[in-house]
Amino acid sequence: MMKLIIAVIQDKDAPKLIEELMENNFGVTKMASTGGFLKSGNTTLMIGVEDEKVDDVISIIDKKCKSRKQVVAPLPLGGPGDSYVPYPIEVNVGGATIFVLNVERFEKI
Repeated sequence: MMKLIIAVIQDKDAPKLIEELMENNFGVTKMASTGGFLKSGNTTLMIGVEDEKVDDVISIIDKKCKSRKQVVAPLPLGGPGDSYVPYPIEVNVGGATIFVLNVERFEKI
């Protein structure tokens, strides 16, 4: 059975992660996306693999997409009145959000 791994990562982590995945013979589809809180650019990767390869892919993602702290300028928080944090704040960025889905059917044409 196949799995579809969807990984949402920070843009700056994408090139090295994609390179490592391809060096290990994992096909990758890259899509641009936008994050919520920081409204910054993200990359969403779709990786189709056999069940037994899921842990290998997640290990590579873990190795290439480490969480780190970043100071950001004041941001509107959204919602009524668009309140905002009036001073720079330190936030965690990077890392990855990973979804693993069952694939009912896979065809490469």
